[in-house]
Amino acid sequence: MEIVPIAHIHTGFPAKFGIPRQSGLVEGLQAVIEMEPDFRDAAAFRSIEGFSHLWIVWGFSENGRDGWSPTVRPPRLGGNRRVGVFASRSSFRPNGLGLSAVRLEKFVPQSPQGPLLHVSGADLMDGTPIYDIKPYLPFTDSHPEAACGFAAEVFDKQLEVLVPEECLAQIPPSQRPVIRQLLAQDPRPSYQEDPQRLYGFVYEGLEIKFRVESGLLRVVEVQRVNR
Repeated sequence: MEIVPIAHIHTGFPAKFGIPRQSGLVEGLQAVIEMEPDFRDAAAFRSIEGFSHLWIVWGFSENGRDGWSPTVRPPRLGGNRRVGVFASRSSFRPNGLGLSAVRLEKFVPQSPQGPLLHVSGADLMDGTPIYDIKPYLPFTDSHPEAACGFAAEVFDKQLEVLVPEECLAQIPPSQRPVIRQLLAQDPRPSYQEDPQRLYGFVYEGLEIKFRVESGLLRVVEVQRVNR
């Protein structure tokens, strides 16, 4: 079976580092799904406004690895413990497909780019191909009693975030809550614990550099970059 992208998503992340590990962890992240020309028929979205959340099926387009492995090393487990690929959400999968639940903020049926879906909470890099869109149904898709396996060990791990005033001044007020949430999720691979190491990622044209020591993430520099 051959599948083709029906859309691409536009987000504030030009690279993978810094993106939340799962959708919905940072609810304030805004994104726009733009359909490919063959799928710009507004009739395909009829009644979509009645749904608050959507499932999007997408492709891990930046992995750059051939083949697959039956076991993987989830970063949240320190990178030194193997689990089965089908017991993980690793990006290195036989078919390289991802699944994310996002909130539908607004549907624009007509624009110069065709129909647009404004969504929040996406965990995708800018330009990620989208292969399908489906409504999220809470009465069947939500299972609060479900067991989380090894993911429960690290689910609540968050960092304290310190942003000096001189760095905070470089961040637009509207972006400050989202950036704090991104940093609190700890963007680093779990196996990296060097307190002297300088990390950085770009979000919405801002490069944010930081260090982490003893559970405290300290922002050391914020500067605007060209996207």
